[in-house]
Amino acid sequence: MAHDKELLQKLAQCAAACDMCADACLDEDNIKMMVKCIRLDRDCAKICMLAHSYVASHSAYAGAVLQQCAEICKACGDECAKHETDHCQECARACRECEQACRSYAGVGA
Repeated sequence: MAHDKELLQKLAQCAAACDMCADACLDEDNIKMMVKCIRLDRDCAKICMLAHSYVASHSAYAGAVLQQCAEICKACGDECAKHETDHCQECARACRECEQACRSYAGVGA
């Protein structure tokens, strides 16, 4: 149960970091350079909140959703890491932490 709580926290933190990053990216001078980042931020925030719901309700499909979540977190973290802005670097960290938490949980629940 403690593992669930930690995972739920990582999912919520990642979703929030992605939402904040996407919003901050919209204020960047070269917004065209940020398009991929913004799109991945949106996708990552959505899958994190979906995974959060599946984990919280102890769905039998939580493991499958978490595997997909981990993939999207990795892609988002990799993209954000390419940008030097503080919000992108913070988002990259949140994505990497969430990716690891998802993989760990999905491995345990598989």
